[in-house]
Amino acid sequence: MALILFVQGRAYALFQNIGTIALLFILLPFNLLRVIPSLVWNFISLPFTKKVVADNPKNILITGAKMTKCLQLARSFHAAGHKAFILETSKYWLSGNRFSNAVTAFYTIPAPNKDWDGYCQGLLEIVKKENIDAFIPVSSPAGSYYESLAKPLLSKHCEVLHFDADITQMLDNKFTFIEKAKSFGLSVPKSFLITDPEQIINFDFAADGSRYILKSIPYDSVRRLDLTKLPMNSRAEIKQFVGSLPISEEKPWIMQEFVKGKEYCTHSTVRKGKIRLYCCCESSEFQVNYEHVDNPQIYDWVEKFVRELNITGQISFDFIQTEDGRVFPIECNPRTHSAITTFHDHPGVADAYLKDSQDDKETSILPLPNSQPTYWAYHELWRLTRVRSLDQFKIWIRRINQGTDGIFQVNDPLPFLMVHHWQIFLLLLNNLRQFKGWVRIDFNIGKLVELGGD
Repeated sequence: MALILFVQGRAYALFQNIGTIALLFILLPFNLLRVIPSLVWNFISLPFTKKVVADNPKNILITGAKMTKCLQLARSFHAAGHKAFILETSKYWLSGNRFSNAVTAFYTIPAPNKDWDGYCQGLLEIVKKENIDAFIPVSSPAGSYYESLAKPLLSKHCEVLHFDADITQMLDNKFTFIEKAKSFGLSVPKSFLITDPEQIINFDFAADGSRYILKSIPYDSVRRLDLTKLPMNSRAEIKQFVGSLPISEEKPWIMQEFVKGKEYCTHSTVRKGKIRLYCCCESSEFQVNYEHVDNPQIYDWVEKFVRELNITGQISFDFIQTEDGRVFPIECNPRTHSAITTFHDHPGVADAYLKDSQDDKETSILPLPNSQPTYWAYHELWRLTRVRSLDQFKIWIRRINQGTDGIFQVNDPLPFLMVHHWQIFLLLLNNLRQFKGWVRIDFNIGKLVELGGD
């Protein structure tokens, strides 16, 4: 039986990767039809384009080069007259964003969990070689803690816009984050730390009266989307469900009250407890659609939390707001959020990040009122295959007409080609070679989501 399942798994991975590579080849001519005219136009208009130079130009090192949010920050700094250098771990040497005209240079270093000394040495060499003024992590979930550990080393040579390791660890832990917010008098959902399945099996759900969901505290790229509600129909069903989860002292989970309401996500860039840049968006399926909305209750919650903690860095929150207006945080991520793409046409992003800019400014920078929402075209094409009615099709058309692609820009078109048909293509090719499957493709963060992946 084990041999049959093994063969079936390899066969499925083979079909999955070959089929997706074939689809990318079909889409390639349409991608080129969009990219090539922009390249020609840029070549013709280049002699007439005035180069922007900042009054005090900076060299900025940005991590997370495989992700759209890194590209967005690089474009924002470049547009303001600064130099952007982008960085990735060796696995993602194939980053399509390296081909952006906003990028001065692209580097790779070893993954910190595999070669810590090589990681630190690589960071330090780049900072010294390029005379980096500011280090801005655009972390993967697994990377934000390591970037905090590297902060003391880099701070001797440049500013590091990131939290200290203890703060990052506290924020990244779903349970300790909730406890910290509670200590500030902020609204939070009921939450329980789970280190043994028996805690759930023996929990008195009837006396408690609330429904709950389970979330892994260590990042789990696949199970994080599981919203199975507790309690179930029977104790046996609960026992079977929790028995399938890797719950232990080493891999703790949180059992958190399920709150009904509308979901939101936020990004904040903060200095000394003050919000310098902020956006709030309604959450979407797989988080690939972003449009800023004004929600004073959520802003007030975020403002109080960062002020009480007095932090400097980038911080993202997920919220649920109930029908009566109450706001409950679901989790916190001490890193850049992809919602920062809502600033794709804002000229003030670079100033919001740099410490010698707008120090006396009291109001935070928000996306422009007429800024187009962002989407990812290849995700939208996949969604189109799931449209089952005329109303759904009209909604899809409206989303495309009113929005703009998070990667494509007329004056910087190459990443749109290279992310989809170089970066993702080579990742698929590598999985094909290893007979490895995947759960889904995330074009936004530029990777294949895999069981046990990064």
